[in-house]
Amino acid sequence: MQKPAYPDSEANSEESMKEKIGFIGLGAMGSGMAANLVSKGWPLTVMAHRKREAVDRLKELGAAEAATPKAMALASDVVILCVTGSEEVQQLISGPEGLLMAAKPLLLIDCSTSNPAITIKLAEELARQGITLVDAPLARTPKEAAEGKLDIMAGGSPEAIARAKPILEAFAARIVETGPAGTGHTMKLLNNFVSMGYSAIYSEALMIAAKAGLTPQVFDSVLRGSRMDCGFYQAFFEFVLHRDENAQRFAMANALKDMSYLASLAQALQAVNPVGAAVRNSFATAVASGHGQSFVPALSDVIAATNGITLATNPNGK
Repeated sequence: MQKPAYPDSEANSEESMKEKIGFIGLGAMGSGMAANLVSKGWPLTVMAHRKREAVDRLKELGAAEAATPKAMALASDVVILCVTGSEEVQQLISGPEGLLMAAKPLLLIDCSTSNPAITIKLAEELARQGITLVDAPLARTPKEAAEGKLDIMAGGSPEAIARAKPILEAFAARIVETGPAGTGHTMKLLNNFVSMGYSAIYSEALMIAAKAGLTPQVFDSVLRGSRMDCGFYQAFFEFVLHRDENAQRFAMANALKDMSYLASLAQALQAVNPVGAAVRNSFATAVASGHGQSFVPALSDVIAATNGITLATNPNGK
């Protein structure tokens, strides 16, 4: 006897109800996020930037390709941006062949780490064009992006977040609603301030330890397993102790960008933030000395070198 068609019909009905998604920004994080979307049945259109490898892989999985942001907007109900920051977001929206050129209503989800002041203003401007903005910056790493286990801080109206949530759940294990548009990006900057602050403190403490004759191994033997220990510490020290450059894949140029956004936010709030300024200056030193594309734990080497010493001595002799 032939099986009833209801289960397949229900699946097809569910598939047809899914909104069409456009995705721009197929870097270390975005490629994994986009792969989760297409593998979980979301109709996906992607766009190439500098490299085609991620686009070609996604097309093999069933994604379509658009040549411009305008073409993507015309093909989509929802567009996700996962780029570096506010400048890139604004260019994709308002630049030549930008999203606005499509002149159609959209839900725009900005997963970049952007300047909250710009995000708030942009949300107001886009609303007049029929575009709803949700800022949904990310926490965790490319590994979790590929596994669909990212953390997301989502800012926007309750209605917009409710619409975005099923899409975000394709690549996120935890979604924290932070409030109106702009609050997601604000929380992301504060999250990065704490993590980059730890990085600056670890780096300076290691430098002073080395100048006083204490090795990174001795330093680690005291902090590891103590109340000062945490996942971020352990990833940072995978580089310090074992020279694992991929333990924490976040470029120092991006850290400086985020700390500059934090300074802008503090200025807009008329807040005195001396610690934020000190953290920013640590990363400014790294970028100015040519290490902007090195990952954050390499700040420890930069601060050590600035003081005429090296930390790159570990049990493997590397």
